[in-house]
Amino acid sequence: MEATRVTVEEIKERMSRGEQFTFVDTRNPQAWGEADTKLPGAVRVPADEVDQHLSEIPRDRAVITYCT
Repeated sequence: MEATRVTVEEIKERMSRGEQFTFVDTRNPQAWGEADTKLPGAVRVPADEVDQHLSEIPRDRAVITYCT
């Protein structure tokens, strides 16, 4: 499957239609610790550790990764 970019507005629209997502926060530990905003329920996986955490990411819905 190919990765594509999506906007916040697109995600909001898709969520309003009932689509389920898994959000994966790929910020490094320092950026995550200093962040004022964190999505509740997001899976935290530093970008350089994705391979070690694949089992934590559900495969039954779209996955949205984000970082700073």
